[in-house]
Amino acid sequence: MKAFTLALLLCASAVAQPEIVKMGTIDCDLVETTPVVFKGHLYRFEWVRANYSGNEIGNHFRLVDVERQTATPPFAKGYMFGSAFVENDTAYVAGTLKSDSGDRIDLFVSRDLEHWETRSVHGGPEWGIFNTSLCKADGKYVLMFEIDKPADQAGAAFTARFLESSDLVRWNLTPPECNYAKDRYTAPHCLRWLDGWYFDFYLEAGPGFYEMRVVRSKDLIHWESSPLNPVLHHSEEDRKAANPKLSADQRERIAQAVNLNNSDIDFCEHNGRLVIYYSWGNQQGIEHLAEAYYQGTEQDFLKGWFPNP
Repeated sequence: MKAFTLALLLCASAVAQPEIVKMGTIDCDLVETTPVVFKGHLYRFEWVRANYSGNEIGNHFRLVDVERQTATPPFAKGYMFGSAFVENDTAYVAGTLKSDSGDRIDLFVSRDLEHWETRSVHGGPEWGIFNTSLCKADGKYVLMFEIDKPADQAGAAFTARFLESSDLVRWNLTPPECNYAKDRYTAPHCLRWLDGWYFDFYLEAGPGFYEMRVVRSKDLIHWESSPLNPVLHHSEEDRKAANPKLSADQRERIAQAVNLNNSDIDFCEHNGRLVIYYSWGNQQGIEHLAEAYYQGTEQDFLKGWFPNP
């Protein structure tokens, strides 16, 4: 039995991670972004923070056509922690509105990226809500959201909870045992579904650093960690200038910035590869947006983190 176990461990150690190629930094003070393909064009959804250079209207959302480098009109003013999802030529953006009377999630829906319908999703005075991520599962839609309260559901902040819908209109909160994870810092960033499995890409806090990891589950209750974690860890490659429009001041900032985290991963498949965005910085507000890619399909990427079915 010992020999068999050792052989399994040796086989696992020989399996390579899905190769993520870091291209470098494309902007400063952008963190929560989502690449999506809308009507054949690659867009980058962005939560534009209040402190973003040139922003005079406060927190808001927009989508940027990556090839044309043009932005949609701003929408969802005041909202934060957004994420995007596209289906049937319709864009859906989940966003969090924080207030003294409690936090809530709303869903913004558009077929032209200019006119947006607002749908109420979830919230109330007892909730502290942050990141969101929406995916389609088998016959339903699942929205993962990050919480730090109520304390009995969050445990050690930050924790993933889940909502389900059959039509993207009416939403039901899953039972409290559907979470990841209450025992430590596990900030959720990106949810995907494939072949009966949910994949939660989340931020794990280590001794003096933060890194992206992935777990999977069939029921949102029992979770399996990838033997190939971490998905992303901070490195000098994060500092590469991948945007020729970066100013001299921005390049100097990037060169000197504290780098102890890779966080807020999101991705989509486009032109035969996985387009990946993530954030790096000090995890205390000095953050930078970076781009990467995986040469392959989203299906191969997800399966690659769990070599044993």
